[in-house]
Amino acid sequence: MTLRSIFRIANRWFSDTPERALERAYKAALMIKAIEDEHFNGNKIAANSSNHSESVISYFEADLKKYLKALKVGLAEFKISRSVFRLYDPQSINSTGERLGNLEGNGSLEPPEKQSIILEKLNFIDQILTKYSEKAKVEPSVSLIPLSSNKSVASTLKPVTTNNRGNSSKSWQTNTQYQNDPLETVADKTGVVPRSILRTVGRLQRELDPKAEEEVVKKFRTSRDKTLISIKFILTLIIVPILAQQISKTFVVSPLVDHFRSENDPTIFLNLDLEEEAFVELHRFEEEVRFKSLLGTGPQLSQEDIEVEVKGKAIELAEEYRDRSADAVKNVFSDLIALGFFAGVIFTSRADVIVLKSFIDDIVYGLSDSAKAFIIILFTDMFVGFHSPHGWEVILEGISKHLGIPENRQFIFLFIATFPVILDSVIKYWIFRYLNRISPSAVATYRNMNE
Repeated sequence: MTLRSIFRIANRWFSDTPERALERAYKAALMIKAIEDEHFNGNKIAANSSNHSESVISYFEADLKKYLKALKVGLAEFKISRSVFRLYDPQSINSTGERLGNLEGNGSLEPPEKQSIILEKLNFIDQILTKYSEKAKVEPSVSLIPLSSNKSVASTLKPVTTNNRGNSSKSWQTNTQYQNDPLETVADKTGVVPRSILRTVGRLQRELDPKAEEEVVKKFRTSRDKTLISIKFILTLIIVPILAQQISKTFVVSPLVDHFRSENDPTIFLNLDLEEEAFVELHRFEEEVRFKSLLGTGPQLSQEDIEVEVKGKAIELAEEYRDRSADAVKNVFSDLIALGFFAGVIFTSRADVIVLKSFIDDIVYGLSDSAKAFIIILFTDMFVGFHSPHGWEVILEGISKHLGIPENRQFIFLFIATFPVILDSVIKYWIFRYLNRISPSAVATYRNMNE
């Protein structure tokens, strides 16, 4: 590689710095908007915007601070790099038209189109910053965007497609046009200090801040409370249904089933599969007795003695399969009771469900890109991969025996032909809709590992 090519690559990397910084700030703003839409009905992330508990509000406020910090850092980097390289100046569009018109390296967008996307992103970022500024905290009724008497605002809601190295995502943005705006927005402020120095100064300020220890302790307590709540709720979801199933089966269902299913009941087998299994076992016992008698390894038995042995075995098998049939009926009712307890726990602990979902999101999205890709490939290959039909067949056969349902091969084959396909479609939609927006590099790693 020549010195000229190295200089060209370095120059291209530096020239793309504003775009990378703006994209990071835009993604942080999208995350804040997603939390508002999903948990606060589109309102501001605050205690008075929902009926969540204090622990849940503290958790979302910690996430809000994290995303606001990432948004401000990305926006500051965008302003500094833009002021240095002047990539987005109207005077330099003609000289850098090829670079500005290419978001994916294929020249698919012209400079005016790219400038429109940049302005829409900046407007959206300004809306989020204005909402959570100090003025917005004092005056919650003010508009998301400061308006003046001589400003004309025309807003239209339209989808914007953003491209980031081959990964596309759509989000709804407000296209706002300003005329004669005397106020300076956040995106209009520029700086000349390198972002590394700004980060170092900010870190020193946080360390020297008298309230820094309180903030660290508060974040630690919030994280600890969230972890404890999630672990307790997971244990509750596991232990309560199991205890309900065992206790109800032992003390409620079994006495009732044994009362209605008396020993004089001629019904021995619950279904034909149990009957065929018992006949095969009885026939094998009879052949084993004859075989040992002929070889001399067992007692010499006459035909009448063999029939007596077989009759005793038949009575033993009848008692065994009668109990198995009754146990299957008991499993049906006790499992329904356990399912009811599980639904009751979910319904009465909706706040804990939100905390658990956030806890799982932190674990999943906090993994490295390679770990995310590994888990996705492992899960898909296990449940929707080439060898998954054998596993689903074993699971369905086990459920059928547990509930005393005859094994229907046609139903099993139909289930295997449809459910894994639906599950695969859901996983692909999740990758495209959520993971591609939050962690596009993990999606790229997954595609490379899956090829």
